[in-house]
This record gives sequence, structure tokens and C-alpha cells, in this order.
Amino acid sequence: MSDLVLHNYYRSSTSYRVRIALEMKGLTYQYVPHHLRHGEHLEPAYLAVNPQGLVPALILGDGTLLTQSLAIIEFLDETRPEPPLLPQDALGRARVRMLAQMIACDIHPVNNLRVLTSLRTLFGAGDEDVANWFRHWVNEGFQPLEKILASSSETGTFCHGDTPGLADICLVAQVASNARFGVDLMPYPMITRVHAACMAVPAFRKAAPENQIDAE
Repeated sequence: MSDLVLHNYYRSSTSYRVRIALEMKGLTYQYVPHHLRHGEHLEPAYLAVNPQGLVPALILGDGTLLTQSLAIIEFLDETRPEPPLLPQDALGRARVRMLAQMIACDIHPVNNLRVLTSLRTLFGAGDEDVANWFRHWVNEGFQPLEKILASSSETGTFCHGDTPGLADICLVAQVASNARFGVDLMPYPMITRVHAACMAVPAFRKAAPENQIDAE
């Protein structure tokens, strides 16, 4: 797999997910930044690439467009199997997808930039209101996630066993976003431990927001 182009933004948690997966798979790619807070993702040139106007978007060597971080990551896992990001057994795969989707489908959608912007523009929310909204929905998701991780024998060094995978990718990206809104991780010792284990993995560190060319 060559000539990959990743349209993304350094601080986007969904972009961070895909960067981690690309780094774990040892894939090189062209990094194309779009500053979300400056509205660059809504410019005609990018909408011609991705009509949804969201990041990340991965362009394959033949020009094929892939969007949605989980779909991109599973494509990478299927076409570049090593190291695997999902377990070999069906039940294990279901558990990892469950954990990943608790973050990607329940927490992230109500806390992404366009929702937070709409709170301000449509409902007059101030900065503290927005931060409280963000923290509320993180805690709504992290409380059950912590309980599941802490009570399951399937949890190891990482969310599932002793190698990082899809669930860990989603967790790490969410924790990075949490830091900007002052989310207290003290109630979540298992999540904190797994996050620390992930950040000891070079691929996670290399993909981190602060290490990207458009970081501010």
C-alpha cells in the first residue's frame, strides 16, 4: 500500500485514531492538514475531496476516498493484517468493537467541534457551558467503560489482552481531547492505566497531536 494521503487536523480525535493505526501498520502517508477552527474543511477545494467536509479522509493510491475513522482503521487492518488491531476470535472482536464504539459512537459525536460550535451559535452557550457539556458526556461514557474494563478478565495491559488494538486507539484519542476540557481522570484508574500503557508504544506517541506538522 503506497501513495496514501491523509486529510486531517492535528487536534481532531478521529484523525488521531487513523494516524495511530497508520503508524502501527508501518504505513507512510502524505499529511494534508485542514484547520478546523479556521473553517478550512468547508472550503470548496476540500469539499471536492470529501463532500461531507469532515476529517479524516484517506485517499488511496488509485484515488479511492475513505472516510469515517473506524471504517478506515478496519480497512487498514484487513488489507495490512500485521499487527492485528482486532482479535482473531469472533467474541473478542465483538468486545473490542463494543469498547471502541462506546467512545466513537456515544461520546465523540455529541462532543465534536461542530456540535460544540452549535451550542454557542444556536443556544448562546458560553465557554464554561460548553466545557460542562463536554465533561458531562465524557463521564456518561467513561463511567460504564471503566466498570467494564475493571471487571473483565479479558482486560490486560490494554483494553483487550496485552497488545494494543482498536479500542485502545479510540481511548487514547478521547483522552487527548479530554485534556483540553479539564476532564478529571481520577475516577478512572483502569482507563488511566491503559492510557499510560498505550503512550509507552512508539506509534501512539508519534501520532500524538503535539507531534504533528500543524500543531499549535
